[in-house]
Order: sequence, then C-alpha cells, then structure tokens
Amino acid sequence: MKAVFLAHTAAPSGAELATLRLVAAMPQGHTAVIYTEDGPMVRRTQQRGIETRLVRNDFDSRAMTIQKAGLRSLLSGCAGLVRLGWALGATVRELEATVVVAGSTKALLMGAVAARRARVPLIWQVHDRISADYFGRWLAPAIRLLGWLVARGCIANSRGTLASLYTWRRRALVAYPGVEFDTPEFTDLAQGSAAITRAEQRPAGETVITVVGRLAPWKGQDHFLRALADARILPREVFLVGGTFFDEESYRAELEVHATALDLPVTFTGHVEDPEPYLRHADILVHCSVLPEPFGQVVVEGMRAGCAVIATRPGGPEEIVDPGVNGLLVDAGDRAQLTHALDTLIADQELRAKLAEAARFRARDFDIAESARAVTDFLTRLPGSRWRHG
Repeated sequence: MKAVFLAHTAAPSGAELATLRLVAAMPQGHTAVIYTEDGPMVRRTQQRGIETRLVRNDFDSRAMTIQKAGLRSLLSGCAGLVRLGWALGATVRELEATVVVAGSTKALLMGAVAARRARVPLIWQVHDRISADYFGRWLAPAIRLLGWLVARGCIANSRGTLASLYTWRRRALVAYPGVEFDTPEFTDLAQGSAAITRAEQRPAGETVITVVGRLAPWKGQDHFLRALADARILPREVFLVGGTFFDEESYRAELEVHATALDLPVTFTGHVEDPEPYLRHADILVHCSVLPEPFGQVVVEGMRAGCAVIATRPGGPEEIVDPGVNGLLVDAGDRAQLTHALDTLIADQELRAKLAEAARFRARDFDIAESARAVTDFLTRLPGSRWRHG
C-alpha cells in the first residue's frame, strides 16, 4: 500500500518541487521518495515528514544532457542508469512498494528496471513536453516509445504535455502541479474569499515587476530584458528570482551584462527557497519562456499571490490564464507583443488591480489537494498495484 516516487536529481528545480508538494498532500504513510543523489531536496522531503531514501549513483547522470552528450556517452549513461535501476529495485522491495512513479526521463529508465525487479507497476510522471523542441527530432519519439513500452500509465502536468505522449491502451491522467492553500495566509482564499495580505497595486512609475524561474536561455529572461527596455514607462524595481543549475552559470553573467547595458533597475536574487515574498511584493509577474512551457507553476503562484500576470503561449499557461480576464498572454519569443503587454499593465493601475483580483480566484482551481486526490485515486485503481483504501 505504498507509492514510491523516484527522482534522479535532488536540485530544487520545478519538477522536484512540484513532486514534493504532491507527495506531501497525498495520504500520510502511503508514499516514499527515493533520490539518486544528495542535495537540498533530500532534506526538504525529510522535513515534510515523508519517508525518504538515498541510493547514490556511481556516475554523473548530469553529463547526459541532450545538447552535450554524444551517442557513445549517451549509451554509456543509459547503461549506468540500468545498473542503478537494479540497485533501486532492492530498495523498492524493502519499502514494500506497490507502484513506482518515475519523475523524469532518466528516472523512467531506472524505474523500468527497479519496478521489474520489485514486480510492481511503473507509472511515468511527465513534467516535460516530449517534443523535438526539448529533446531533438530523433530522441523525442524514442522517449515516447520507451514510456509507452515500460510504463503502465502516465501522469502529465498539463493537457499539452499529455498530447506529446503515446497513450494508446495506457492509463493516463492530467494532474496539475498545483499550489498549497493550507497555510494561514491562504485559508480564506481557499474558502472563496479574495482577502489576502499584500500591498495595493502601485502607480505606473512605482511598479515592481518580478520574474521567477531558473536562469536558463529557454526561460527567456534575456528576451524579457530587451522587451522591457523598449517600454514607454520603466518600473521602479525588477527582480529576477532564480538560480542557475545544470552548467548554466554563464547565462546569468550574460543577463547581468544586458541589464547594465540597457540601464534597467534589475536585482538578481539568486536561488531563493521561497519566492512568495517577492511575488507578494510585486505588482506584475512576467512569465517569458521562449519555448512552450509544459505547465507554468510560477504563473499559478503569481496569481495566488495577487499579481497581474503576463505569460507566454503556446503551452501550459494557456490552460491557466483567460486572457483579459485574469491575466495577459503573449506569443512566446515575440518581443513586440511582450513590450505592448508591459506598456499596457504598467500604465493602467486599475486594469492591474482587476486582473489580480480575478487571478486570485482562478488560482483556487489549482489547489494541490485536488491533484493529490486525483493521483491517489489513479494509483489506487491501477490494475496490479495492490493498493486499496483502508
């Protein structure tokens, strides 16, 4: 009667944080998480009272990046994941798991071996669109096929992500990553009230803009800085909230050069454990990915915090934002559209307040408790999982 979630990294990136929220909201005692490297997520998971195991790998799986790995190193890395999967299978059996949930493509390969050794079903929890944009023309269909072959079903973080998978004769569920509403400051909001403690929307020249996310080229922070430089009215403050992972440190240096050259009032915060104070302080949240976002967790977080949101399409934000009602959408990579959206919101304090109020109500639709119930039911009904409600 236990679902074991498998993570190949312990870095606090979006997928790992989303999984932590989900597992914490599921029935206590019926979940566990296995990490294959040490890092901040191990301690965060333990602090939430979740059974946590660490099974270290004997190679650096981060070297298996799609952009950097040649065929030989990719095959060598896959062999290492298979070996690690065999070791994980023993831990899965020790935990008396009834189902393994693989939280990434690398975890899928390890999980296939672990689940087979433990003789339990495997479910693929998919956080990324399995498309050529992310994985390349040839590797994307190979990953889709692997998932279809080895997993009994999949849990996708959006309808867009689900559409990028092979699901024929497989069980499938869309479970949005969700946000938590069980903290005191959000209790009234979860129960239907828009009351929340935060500053009112500021006048045009005093606006504060926040961009939250890992500093990575596909997240589009450089695109945002150029679009902002073209705006008619500059905000008083801009916060780029996020750190660098996976050998992307040079990108932050490029952003700092851009901000200085364009004379923009930008503060780089680096990685922060909880971006909520920055969101609560901001008037506008900008989501500026230049590739289709699988979901857009920060968009929901910004809406919950009462920001007026600008987000990019296509991708998950289209499933979150109703344009002109609770936020604005612009085409990914379109600098002129982003500048126009910034001009519109910065100049119109009343519009910002209207969108922010509607956004707070919209955020209630993404309560992590609802996703946890859906995932629990999905795993409960999985044939062969042996998980039954008691």
